[in-house]
Amino acid sequence: MTPGAAAPGGGSPPLYEAKAEFFRMLGHPVRIRVLELLQEGPTPVRELLAATGVESSSLSHQLAVLRRSGIVTATREASTVVYALAGCDVADLMRAARRILTELPAGRREPPAELRAARPAAARS
Repeated sequence: MTPGAAAPGGGSPPLYEAKAEFFRMLGHPVRIRVLELLQEGPTPVRELLAATGVESSSLSHQLAVLRRSGIVTATREASTVVYALAGCDVADLMRAARRILTELPAGRREPPAELRAARPAAARS
């Protein structure tokens, strides 16, 4: 099959295309921040708003993208909406990304300051 071609019989796209779409969906800093925050457990939207520091309409849009993808869930508790990760795999992915960024080979892009500070001393030498 040629790159970008539809799967035979009009079925699901090839796995590599589905993965690419998944990573595109993750490709927004606010979405990544929300996923990091949700690793700590279910979180009310007002706390997500305070922690992200973005406009409520922007956060609402980003949360809708995450909900549509199925990687977060939203439940209503009285007048509060609480978000949570739909499964532990996303938290594993966020931890893997952190490890990859902190273990970049010398000469590559320097990881963000908050990751450099979290690196063990042996990894910095």
